[in-house]
Order: sequence, then C-alpha cells, then structure tokens
Amino acid sequence: MSFDLAPTLGHYLVVSGLVFGLGSAVALSKRNAIAVLMGVELMLNGVNLALIAFSRFGAAFADDAAALSGHAFVVFVLTVAAAEAAVALALAVLVYRRRETVDLDRISSMRW
Repeated sequence: MSFDLAPTLGHYLVVSGLVFGLGSAVALSKRNAIAVLMGVELMLNGVNLALIAFSRFGAAFADDAAALSGHAFVVFVLTVAAAEAAVALALAVLVYRRRETVDLDRISSMRW
C-alpha cells in the first residue's frame, strides 16, 4: 500500500487561509502599531501563498505564460509590501520620536 504525500492545491489554500486569518487576528487585536503592521504583512504573505499555489496548480490547465503571470504578480505584491513596510516603519519612528509611544489608542489624534 503506497500513499501519495504530495501536497495538493487544497493543502496550500488551507495554510494560506490560516496565515491570512492569523494576520487579520493580529492586526485587529493589537494596540501596538508595529504589531498591527506585522499582522498586515502576514495577511499579504497569505495572499501571496495562494497566488503561487494557483499559479503552480493552474499551470497544468494553461500555458506557461499563464503560470508565469502568477509569479510576476507575486513579485509586484512583495514589492508593494516592502514599500508599505518601509513607509509605515518610518512613520512609526516619527510618531515615537514626537509622542514617545506607538500605542494606537494614545496616538489617535492627528494633532502634534
């Protein structure tokens, strides 16, 4: 009796959903701005995993150009995520220097 232990599309989508769910739980439950940013990054990584899985398993039904378009889309999403993280961390450092906290409840006012 042999078992095929190769991961299927469903396996990847379950992991992707778990990562996205964990990221959304972190982003919605934390008060620290850095933790919220980490939750958003987890959500983006969950979406990227789903995109790569669809690209990988959709290649059997389409041509190679369609398979590569999923990978190209992931590269663009990662680039935007890196830029978002850099800008958000720069803003967090600026807020910390001005207010000496990154607690979202204490920095809810836009007044300096």
